[in-house]
Amino acid sequence: MYRVQLKNFEGPLDLLLFFIKRDELDIYDIPISYITEQFLEYIHLLEELDLDVASEFILMASMLMSIKAKMMLPREDSDTEELDETDPRYELVQRLLEYKRYKEMADKMADIDEETQKRYSRGYFDADEVDQQATGEALKDVTMFDLIAAFKKVLQDIERKNIVHHVEKVVYSIEDQAEFVLNTLQEKGKQSFRNMMKMLSNRVEIVVTFLAVLEMIKEQQINLFIEEDPTNFYIDLKPVDEIIKA
Repeated sequence: MYRVQLKNFEGPLDLLLFFIKRDELDIYDIPISYITEQFLEYIHLLEELDLDVASEFILMASMLMSIKAKMMLPREDSDTEELDETDPRYELVQRLLEYKRYKEMADKMADIDEETQKRYSRGYFDADEVDQQATGEALKDVTMFDLIAAFKKVLQDIERKNIVHHVEKVVYSIEDQAEFVLNTLQEKGKQSFRNMMKMLSNRVEIVVTFLAVLEMIKEQQINLFIEEDPTNFYIDLKPVDEIIKA
């Protein structure tokens, strides 16, 4: 199996914030039982992809289960409905709020840096020639967990009729599938990840192709687009002006 390390992607607090945003949860009243179940499900999916599950994910899972256990114990009625230090979720909520503030500030600084870069030219003005010009504007708020949700949907769509379990040599490589993705985008332009996966023949090929897409995102070779359906995303070549800046 191919192992891909994605250290620049999000950590356990990002995953919790992803759940809160996706399901429109109240950060001050987190449903611990539900959030723990979702967290563990995503950890299992990361392990299935053979991605490195860092120790902080395991630590967060333990913390969530500890909070879940404490929430089941009888507690004294509080005079206020606001979250206080006696609530087992208090420390977690404070960490999430602080981390959220840091992320928002980091996003603002990244925007300032991007605007500053536009003011100075690097002196190279010749455009690279590409078979298919990229279109549209890639979204910046796409997370790895959005991609995993889309990947999970693709696996669920695979027909499971006449399943035969047998051992066979894996003949797919991340390099070959990355080349397949690039060739498809050059020939056809922006593609739905789900539709692209329909071109493939089996589950192993889909898994390796998804890992190739993650590696290409990490290396900034392609752009991502997410529309109304969060379980589907689109990929496209980077526009020429972005290639020149890189």
